[in-house]
Amino acid sequence: MARRLPLFLLVSAALVWPAVAHAQTLAGPEWAAVFRGWVAAMLALMATIVGLVAGLHHREKPANFLVGMMLSWVVLRAAGASGAAGLRPLLMTLLVLCGVQYLLRQMNWKRSWIDHALLIQCLVVPASLLLTGGQVSILATLWQVVLSLELIAAMGWALWLRRLRLEAAPDEMQAREFRLMAVLLLPTMLALLAEMALAALSEPLWLSASPWLSLALPVLMLALGLQLVNSVAHARLDAEKRIAAIEQRMSERIADVERSHAQLAEQKLEQVTERERKRIAADLHDDLGAKLLTIVHTSESDRISTLAREALEEMRLSVRGLTGKPVHLIDALGDWRAEVVSRLGQANILAEWKSPAEDIEHTFQARSYVQTTRILRESVSNIIKHSGATHATISSAVQEGDFILTIQDNGQGIPTELDGRLDRGHGMASMKSRAKQMHGQCLVESGPGWGTVIRLTIPL
Repeated sequence: MARRLPLFLLVSAALVWPAVAHAQTLAGPEWAAVFRGWVAAMLALMATIVGLVAGLHHREKPANFLVGMMLSWVVLRAAGASGAAGLRPLLMTLLVLCGVQYLLRQMNWKRSWIDHALLIQCLVVPASLLLTGGQVSILATLWQVVLSLELIAAMGWALWLRRLRLEAAPDEMQAREFRLMAVLLLPTMLALLAEMALAALSEPLWLSASPWLSLALPVLMLALGLQLVNSVAHARLDAEKRIAAIEQRMSERIADVERSHAQLAEQKLEQVTERERKRIAADLHDDLGAKLLTIVHTSESDRISTLAREALEEMRLSVRGLTGKPVHLIDALGDWRAEVVSRLGQANILAEWKSPAEDIEHTFQARSYVQTTRILRESVSNIIKHSGATHATISSAVQEGDFILTIQDNGQGIPTELDGRLDRGHGMASMKSRAKQMHGQCLVESGPGWGTVIRLTIPL
């Protein structure tokens, strides 16, 4: 607030100075009338603005006393210009009443005896002057001094209360407000004291200096009005910022709640899915598995027993994919090696298995393990049934977070009639689809007479 003190003073001076500048071009009573009329117009405008602010903001009700102070000064000057001197005592007491109340209420300092004394004073002063017959007297001068001293005392006490508040709870904002009020109130107090002193010591000197000294009170009221409007504007901006911050926090909390609900729903879905998978796996194992096993051991046909055994292995693999836990890659490689070497050996094909040289600590999800096993089985079946190969090399490696499995044979390759359409024969489309389900890829390279290479890449 104190940073805007120059602005307050400049605006207040800008409101009043044109009257002074214009009045100096005139003479005698005429320039005084112009000066007072201009200042009165500015105070009336400021009183309207402050009144609107006080009406719209319940917390600014004490500003109504500032409005009364401004209007009292305006009417007081108008009464002086029109010759209605009988109203001056009442208007002066009203001005002091409003000024004292505003300065003290602004500090939340209220005393009932002060309220009563000011109201009684509004009756006593006009009544006592009325008894003199409206003539200028020592009593009128005495009341003028008393009223001025009351206003000075209220300014000083308000400033002292601000200092006590600042000492009790030091705060940068309160320190700025204290400095602002000190710069506004102290010169006004000095101007009122100087005006009283000059009036008592030298009437000619008082007459020449009075227009300038009387400028202090209206400038103070204009500055207080500007301060009030500025503080309300800043309070509104601060409130909007707080509301925006609250809305931001609410949005973040709502987003957190939505994420939590989404996570809970996802977990619930996973739990339900897992239970259903286990149920299906149990049904397959207990029902279909038992029947296949019976066929294997009781069938008199070797072909039927072989087909039943293969179906049983596929069923067990499917069950493992539904309910199995993640598989260590090193264990999976051992299973695959035993199966591949055994199947190729039974087909009189020399199998060469190359495992990664380094130790592998990665794991495979059960579903990925099942899909990779089926791709590997399909590849081995193609070698046995279609390639005519005598040698097959299966190598595996882990590179940059990917598991790479390469299957190569020295067979006759894919026939020329399938050239350019490698994904349409020998289960290639199925292998590529399974790799895609694991977010990987299955590449096939082949040509007549130089064998086939299948390269499977799966992210770990």
